[in-house]
Amino acid sequence: MKSYLSVLSLALPLLVVHAASFPPPTPNGAPTTFSNVLTLNGTETDVKAIDSTVLAVNQKGGANDNTPPNQPVPETTVTAVDGQVLTNQTTVSSAPTTLGSFQNSSTVTKRQDSGYEEVFTGSVSGPDGSVEGTAYLTYTVLPNSTYDINDCLAFCDSVTQCVFANLYYEFNNDLVDSNNNPSNLKCALYGDTHTAAEKTNLGGQQLLPPPAGLTYITNSTGWASNRLVEPAVPLGYKYVFGPVDGANNAPGYMGFAFLDQYDVSACAVLCNTRGADPMGGACQFFNIWRALVNGIPTTYTCSMYYVPADQSTATNYGQGDLTVTYSRGYQRVSVLPDGGFEDFNCGDMCYASSSSTWSGLSPSGGDLDAALITHQPWAHSGNSFGWLGSIINADELSGKLTPVNPLNTIPGSSYTITFFHASAYSGETDEANAFVDIMWNDQIITTIRPGYSDWAYHEFPVTANGNDVLAFHGGLPPAFSWVDDIYVFQM
Repeated sequence: MKSYLSVLSLALPLLVVHAASFPPPTPNGAPTTFSNVLTLNGTETDVKAIDSTVLAVNQKGGANDNTPPNQPVPETTVTAVDGQVLTNQTTVSSAPTTLGSFQNSSTVTKRQDSGYEEVFTGSVSGPDGSVEGTAYLTYTVLPNSTYDINDCLAFCDSVTQCVFANLYYEFNNDLVDSNNNPSNLKCALYGDTHTAAEKTNLGGQQLLPPPAGLTYITNSTGWASNRLVEPAVPLGYKYVFGPVDGANNAPGYMGFAFLDQYDVSACAVLCNTRGADPMGGACQFFNIWRALVNGIPTTYTCSMYYVPADQSTATNYGQGDLTVTYSRGYQRVSVLPDGGFEDFNCGDMCYASSSSTWSGLSPSGGDLDAALITHQPWAHSGNSFGWLGSIINADELSGKLTPVNPLNTIPGSSYTITFFHASAYSGETDEANAFVDIMWNDQIITTIRPGYSDWAYHEFPVTANGNDVLAFHGGLPPAFSWVDDIYVFQM
């Protein structure tokens, strides 16, 4: 006996479009419109909340504490979420991001053959200051025998995220200026370029017992990489736009987080793990950008959306002292084509058993137990959706909806299936037995039994074998199930 899949592999069913003949909704059945369909009015980016939080967060750091040299670069840290500045900050595991130089060429004073440019000079004859800035990474100490710029820049080259080095002498600090470690030349690294205005650590700490004096700093110079390296595109995403000087002011906004580094991969992790919006579903797009306040790097914003955006909505250039820089957009990629059934559009109140992307399959003795329907007021979004259960009331059997082609998945990789489901057509009593099996390679991975339900979001994890086959099996007339906005995202 041939399975659904073997039959499907032999021939695509002939597309025959029918005018709808099913009865109109009853007072207790499907409404003419649903309350949880996807509407985007009033869902744009909360620009004011982001801007006000930028002014409240402090992400400045440097090699000016009692931390020993040569510490590992810390993981990216989340410093604020949805307007709340975090006191107990959390880290985000991600692959390191190499950004390249942030610098404004007008600040450069001279060039180095090493691939770096001097952003500011130091004071040799008088006191100076070291940088306290965003995206601090780590520091090392160099021998006092010479003011060795090249060794400092080589150290920056050895750290993936480094784009800027601050080289300076610090005196009366026992961590770098003692008999056991007679060196006080510090090389501090950053993942962002800074200016002389940020040389705000002027020393003045009593780190050695008297009669030793307070700490002080001299000859503090800043060096920025002049090689712009595009960040790697995170797994499961595609690069949409950037870098531009405008942040997205787009619909489908889910919230934002601040990062202590410009880390595209960390922003992808936040999007992947962001709780689903009840109306819009999972995060499908993120916008990462750097905020300057009075020209000084202040934080790195990761804003998230359940609707993909593009550069046309990157119209937030900042307000007042805040400006937007290095704004990039990335869209999450679904390996399932046409998860919204929009390739099938037959007009209105019409249906078919298949389309170019989906096939509706009935068991032996069944008739149109799975179908595609075009009727915008009932769809979760767009115009079309999938229907399970005989659409012509010919039987009480369950049907199966499956993509025409296997999915282009990577063996061994983790994926998440997300979709919206509704079972409200027949009313509360008749929809009590509504169910849908979510199937992966002919195996049921889970079954939902929602009873009477408006459009509601669901998601389930799976592991890929490669060329995987997804299917939705259900409908038990008079309990009908509808599915829409289906995505399969790599994690």
